[in-house]
Amino acid sequence: MALHSAAKGKLISVIGDEDTCVGFLLGGVGEINKNRHSNFMVVDKATPIGEIEECFKRFIKRDDIDIILINQNIAETIRHVIDGHNQPVPAVLEIPSKDHPYDASKDSILRRARGMFNPDDMAA
Repeated sequence: MALHSAAKGKLISVIGDEDTCVGFLLGGVGEINKNRHSNFMVVDKATPIGEIEECFKRFIKRDDIDIILINQNIAETIRHVIDGHNQPVPAVLEIPSKDHPYDASKDSILRRARGMFNPDDMAA
């Protein structure tokens, strides 16, 4: 099963390390649009932060992408850009990588959600 909404033609994009991208590509996420732009970016130690920022900005402007998956350790390097994105679509989801476990305290979506709700309201 491909991880995109076939009915709407919307995609999931991935910004991640090689293992993460390969895993999602094997799961059927990879696409190249009519302009020959892919919906994924493999990031390694040599990838300039500016290149990651530009890729993220391209993904949020594309109308065929509904979800952006990004390794949390990579998201940390462009946190100011991610925090500036406040639209519901595309949704930005931070995921762990093989070498970096997920830390909920760093996730910008969870931080925003905590700010919207009073913890006492959640106890019911």
